[in-house]
Amino acid sequence: MGVKVKERKGMVRYLMFGLLTLLFTGCYRGHFWNPETAYKRGDYGTAFNFLIPLAEQGDAEAQYKLGTMYANGLFVPKNDAVAIKWYRKAADQGIPEAQLDLGFMYYNAQGVLQDYAEVVKWFRKAAEQGNAIAQNNLGAMYYNGQGVPQDYILAHMWFNLAASRSLASEGKSRNDAVRNRDIVASKMTPVQIAEAERLAREWKPKKEVR
Repeated sequence: MGVKVKERKGMVRYLMFGLLTLLFTGCYRGHFWNPETAYKRGDYGTAFNFLIPLAEQGDAEAQYKLGTMYANGLFVPKNDAVAIKWYRKAADQGIPEAQLDLGFMYYNAQGVLQDYAEVVKWFRKAAEQGNAIAQNNLGAMYYNGQGVPQDYILAHMWFNLAASRSLASEGKSRNDAVRNRDIVASKMTPVQIAEAERLAREWKPKKEVR
């Protein structure tokens, strides 16, 4: 069965890998730290005016949030190329959400050519920092052999980590990761499962220097 991408309300993406349903973060996050009040009021112009000087001065969080605005056409015209510019600046400074969304842009060919190697690169950076959605998606890439050689052991490891690190409020994300882990486990030997579980136990998050 082929790959199918669909979108739901709230810009949450789901990536369908055969029977696997891999939760992707959406470009829209719906939260701003300094101009948060303006954003919640729907005053995107005020939020934008706060963010621009901060982003241009190198503030990674502001760069990421500008990316979400351009990716979703909030106050500014939707522009994937500009969104990618800001996402990349934030991702290069270690913001896992920006790394995750940049990976999704490469997967979905939004503003760039589809490039699974870049998808894996950015998902991995976010996953290694402990982002559960990125871990789930990286597991999908290993399960399908997209951008990396197919490897059920590593797929199981990342799904397992995603399941264990999903927040209590993210019940669907956790359930998806558990289901994905169980699907890949059905294709593995007991020895392979034991190795995947060992890798998950020994895994430690890496914090990127900003």
